[in-house]
Amino acid sequence: MTKAKILVVEDEAIVAKDLQLRLIKFGYTVPAIASSGEEAINKAVEISPDLVLMDIKLKGTMDGIEAAEEIYKRLDIPVIYLTAYADENTLTRAKITEPFAYLIKPFKERELQINIEITLTKHGLEKQLKVNQKWLDTLLKSISDGVIASDMQELVTFMNPVAENLTGWKQEEACGRNSSEIFNIANAETHDSLESPIIKVLQNGIIISIPAETILITKDGGEIPIDDSAAPIKDDQDNITGAVLVFRDITERKRAIETRKKQIEQEQLLVQWEEINQLKNDFLNLVSHELRSPLGNIKLMIQMIQLSPLTEEAQRYLELMEGECDRELGLINDLLDLQRLENSYYPVMTPDSLLLQQWLPWVIEPFQIRVQEHQQTLQINLASNLPPLFSDGINLERILVELLNNACKYTPAGGEIVLSVRHNSLEVPAKTIITISNSAEIPVTELPRIFEKFYRIPNADIWNQGGSGLGLPIVQKLVKQLQGNIQVESNNGWTTFTVTLTDL
Repeated sequence: MTKAKILVVEDEAIVAKDLQLRLIKFGYTVPAIASSGEEAINKAVEISPDLVLMDIKLKGTMDGIEAAEEIYKRLDIPVIYLTAYADENTLTRAKITEPFAYLIKPFKERELQINIEITLTKHGLEKQLKVNQKWLDTLLKSISDGVIASDMQELVTFMNPVAENLTGWKQEEACGRNSSEIFNIANAETHDSLESPIIKVLQNGIIISIPAETILITKDGGEIPIDDSAAPIKDDQDNITGAVLVFRDITERKRAIETRKKQIEQEQLLVQWEEINQLKNDFLNLVSHELRSPLGNIKLMIQMIQLSPLTEEAQRYLELMEGECDRELGLINDLLDLQRLENSYYPVMTPDSLLLQQWLPWVIEPFQIRVQEHQQTLQINLASNLPPLFSDGINLERILVELLNNACKYTPAGGEIVLSVRHNSLEVPAKTIITISNSAEIPVTELPRIFEKFYRIPNADIWNQGGSGLGLPIVQKLVKQLQGNIQVESNNGWTTFTVTLTDL
């Protein structure tokens, strides 16, 4: 074992030498002897002794008590006073410096040795305790959980920085207060106050957890969802001396759980939607095969019957039957087209360079005869500077046909239909704008629903026109597929659909 170094501070040279010899006899080393307070401080700093034997009355302006106080402050070295003075004033001053022993001269050799051994052992234990306390303090400050400790009276004795941040209380103001005031908890749903787990721990001596859905009410009234547990603090005899509470903010955990819950719900909805969509596809495929084919056959048979001589009345009924077949086939085809568009199963686009000034008259030619039959007029306004439009001609033709059909159906006799096309090169990218207007006004309140499936304007039958309410939804989907947009407005006796397109 390493020999302890002892600094002797004594202004009587003979006494100091005697002390040195005795200490060496005990097995210690005495690397230095000081005769004044100032010298004692300097020697202590220089050799860092394990113990100082300090006489109180020294030469110079600084006595042994002042020197011991400075040494202990700087180096944390234990001091034993060796003095012939035992008056009350000296004892009072000496106690303030917290000496490890106070021996009155003359003292016995064995008494000196025992006090030195006790002092060295006690100081070693105290140093280890300080190291442990510092280690524990660092650990409690560095963990991510809040920690609150209390005594047997439920009074707070310790809080780490995390607990300070969560509760809003500083340790210095919380210590000595009832733990229930600092750790104020309630039910998250009812906001009813909950009993502090520290109380149950002190009563039962077991680890306690708080109920689920618990919130911490902070000093300023804020609410934090928490999870925690409390455990008893026991001494070596297993007696409860207090309680420690460990808790954490679970806001992020709850948010993650909610996010995951929503993801699961969305995934379930997606699966359900896919199942429903598959059922819808199966149904439409059934409709396509089981209805469209028989209707086609019926129409073919009607046409064959019409080749035979018939009465006028029979011919009229056959024409009505053929018209109904056409209408049902059109409805089935529209349903299938809309379903394909909604599920992105529509045929792949084949963009081409469309010369609108030549292409548009060809598209609208079939409507010239129709508008004449309905005593309507169809006007075409094409701008002179129309550049080629790079788009899908099949889809664009379907859009224009549906919009012109719609205009023809709902424009009264003597009414007008106007198709206009212009090019806006000032925007980036440049846009081709197609408008189809007809002299029939739609109530403003109905416009927001105009593109809904199966929606028909109230009292639309005053025009004696049927319809499934699928034409405009199909148009909207097709325009979106062409990366354009469509708008409708109705005022001053006119309804106008505006289709805006850019090159694909």
